[in-house]
Amino acid sequence: MKSLKTVIRGLPGQLVVSHEMSLSMSMRLQYEPSDPYAVRAAFAVVGSDETVEWIIGRDLLADGLEGPAGQGDICVWPAEEREVSDLYILLSPPDGTALLKAPAREIKTFLQETEAVVPRRAEPGRIDLDALLAHLIVAEG
Repeated sequence: MKSLKTVIRGLPGQLVVSHEMSLSMSMRLQYEPSDPYAVRAAFAVVGSDETVEWIIGRDLLADGLEGPAGQGDICVWPAEEREVSDLYILLSPPDGTALLKAPAREIKTFLQETEAVVPRRAEPGRIDLDALLAHLIVAEG
């Protein structure tokens, strides 16, 4: 199978603590064509050594740019402010929640770059079933 390039984008964001307070953070989005439905997202508050990583569905991010999307552990929706074009990402692990705010334009650009590598709806043709099966067998053993 032809090897395609990984798409990586770093962008600024905010961890929303309350209506009055937010903390600056960095976000790193990574897309691997070998896992075509997923975006790996790493979040770190500026000045902290701790990074939190999540796997977010590529379609979920794209749908969240248009309107509220997701349920359960991850919800995404566009901000309502007129002059500011942000995207909210609500992460709800079992031990709490985190509300993140990121620039929608940069996420849209990242998604366009991923779609240049693997178009949406063409993901099934990019899954290496042999490699996936081998990984599952090793994980079980």
